[in-house]
Amino acid sequence: MKVGYGVTILARGVQAGGVDGIGSYTRELGNALVLQGGAQLVPVSFGVALQRQLLKGVPLGKELSDFASSASVSAVLPLDFRGAKGLKARINLFHSTDHMVPRLRGTPVLATIMDAIPLSHPQWVRQRLRSVKAWLWRRSVSWADHIVTISEYSKSEIVTHFRISEKDISVVPLGVDSRYFMPIDASFRSRVLARYGLPPHFFLFVGTLQPRKNLSRLMLAHNALPDAYRKECPLVVVGRAGWSCDAEVAKLAEMEAMGYAYWLDYLPDLEVMALMQSALALVFPSLCEGFGLPVLEAFASGLPVITSDGTALPEVAGGAALLVDPEDVEAIADGMQRILEDASLAMMLRDKGLVRARQLSWNTCAEQTFSLYQKLIG
Repeated sequence: MKVGYGVTILARGVQAGGVDGIGSYTRELGNALVLQGGAQLVPVSFGVALQRQLLKGVPLGKELSDFASSASVSAVLPLDFRGAKGLKARINLFHSTDHMVPRLRGTPVLATIMDAIPLSHPQWVRQRLRSVKAWLWRRSVSWADHIVTISEYSKSEIVTHFRISEKDISVVPLGVDSRYFMPIDASFRSRVLARYGLPPHFFLFVGTLQPRKNLSRLMLAHNALPDAYRKECPLVVVGRAGWSCDAEVAKLAEMEAMGYAYWLDYLPDLEVMALMQSALALVFPSLCEGFGLPVLEAFASGLPVITSDGTALPEVAGGAALLVDPEDVEAIADGMQRILEDASLAMMLRDKGLVRARQLSWNTCAEQTFSLYQKLIG
């Protein structure tokens, strides 16, 4: 079975020096599929040069023209994507892992759609050409023969905002890399803390700085803690600056000056793991998630988790996290204080989190995805 495998966002991340989000999904799922051996993957990028190997043991693949221009033409005219003829001759199926769904008439297309956030919450996306991008996204998703998404919450949102039948959508949860379960040497963890000037006790947030991640309320919640806790247990933020985050960046700088916060921007995976195995808790009060992979990674690291009680996060947490109302600053602060003052609660959350993390793996994700490949090929 030869599968065209979309790698555009992964290739962009590698070229920019950091892979996260959809790029991580593409890489982890792809590597798991390669290990299982049922499918021969042909990496395909739209408008991004494939300069280095992206998946283990897989050749570079095929580069096609820019996605937006090809999709625009195919949306108006009944034409396949530019370069599709040569691609279709090499594959039995195309899997769009990164929301870039090509029109390939006669070749089955599976599209992973993580969520419908740009349609359900348009205030949380860049406003430039927003309506045009939404129209083109809906149109391109309609070219898929089947949709795979990552949570029951996302499935319900896709049904609502894309007007796609439930029978045409399958839910395949994400996995967690087995590396997160492995204890990291104490000396390495100490070196990471020393490198960034971090104290031994801290709360951790992992995610891109953007409005829906709710960092502004998290910072307010941390500031609501008793003075001694704020200084002894600062907030460590790991994540790149996204869009519309100037106020959060300014507040972070203010908290850093007082010793209440540290902003580390993007870190290599191993250093993030070291922080997860050193922190008091992951605090992830996002306003909306299609899944929330940092929650699962924290579970595997043996880290207690405080997260939101809405969207996909309770589904992912599976009863193993402390759930709070993300719009209630006092509730977030109370959750943090409970972790500090109740050792038995923190230990219970660690134990439950490890059990939950073992239920979800990239191998399982790959097996379920490969099953969809088989059904589509027939």
